[in-house]
Amino acid sequence: MIDKIADTFDAASTTALARRIRLQCLHMCHTKRASHLGGAFSVADVLAVLYGGLMTADSAQPKSPDRDRLFYSKGHACTALYATLAETGYYDRAALDTFTDNGSDFTSHVNHKVPGVELSTGSLGHALSVAAGVALAGKRRKAAWHTYAIVSDGELDEGSNWEAILFAPHHRLDNLTLVVDYNKIQSFGSTADVLNLDPLADKFKAFNWETIEVDGHDHAALAAALSKEGRAGKPRVVIAHTVKGKGVSFMENQLAWHYKSPDAAQFAAARAELLQESKDQA
Repeated sequence: MIDKIADTFDAASTTALARRIRLQCLHMCHTKRASHLGGAFSVADVLAVLYGGLMTADSAQPKSPDRDRLFYSKGHACTALYATLAETGYYDRAALDTFTDNGSDFTSHVNHKVPGVELSTGSLGHALSVAAGVALAGKRRKAAWHTYAIVSDGELDEGSNWEAILFAPHHRLDNLTLVVDYNKIQSFGSTADVLNLDPLADKFKAFNWETIEVDGHDHAALAAALSKEGRAGKPRVVIAHTVKGKGVSFMENQLAWHYKSPDAAQFAAARAELLQESKDQA
C-alpha cells in the first residue's frame, strides 16, 4: 500500500527523525573512519521532511511503480540517505553495520543496490539530468508520481547540471522539484571563494524555474516548499539555506568536517549534544 503521508505531516515527528539520522551518521562515520559528516548533517532535515511527511513511498515496496522518485546527487554524503532509509523501514538498522565493508552494498558513495536508492551517485553532476529525464517520462505517461532531486551547492560547478536546468523548463516539468543543499562550503573552501554561485536564485529564475528560498532546517517551511501542490507549470527549485555540520556546535560551518572523521572524544561530545537537543525539545 502506498502511504500518502503528506496528509499526516508532523513537524515534531520529522524533527525527531532528523535527529536519529544525524546520530546514525555520526556512528557510521566514527566507527568506519568515514568522511562527509558535515554535508550529511546539513541535508538531514530535508531528507527527514521528504521521507517523514511529503513523499509518496512504501518501504515494503521500494520499486512500486506509483512511488515518488528521489535522485540523491550528493552521493558522497551517503550516510544521510542510508540512515534515512533505515529509519523509515527500508531495511533493518543492523544492515548499516556493514557500511564500507568489503562486499557490502553500503558503499562509501550511494549505491543503487541498497533498497530505496534510485541511482548510484558520487561522481557529481549526474543525478539531476537523470531526474529530468524520469520526470519527462512521467509527464508523457500522465503518471501521478513526482520526481525529486537533491544536489549539493559545490556540485553546481558541474556543467551537466546547467544543461538539465535549461532542459526542465523547456519541457514544462512541473512534476520535478530540485533541492539545493546550500551550506556554502565545498571540498576545499567556501563556495563564494571556489566558484561563486550568487545570485543563485536569480540564476534559476532566469532559467525559468519557480524558485523558493527557505531555511533548510525549518521543517514547516520545507514542507510547504516541497509540496507537490500549487505547481506553476514550471519545475521548482528549493534553495535550502543550510549549515554544514548542523546540530553539533564544534562542527557547524567548519570546512574540516567535509572530510574529517570524529575520534572517540569528538564522537562522545557530538553524541552528547545531539542527545541533549532531544531532551531540550521533549
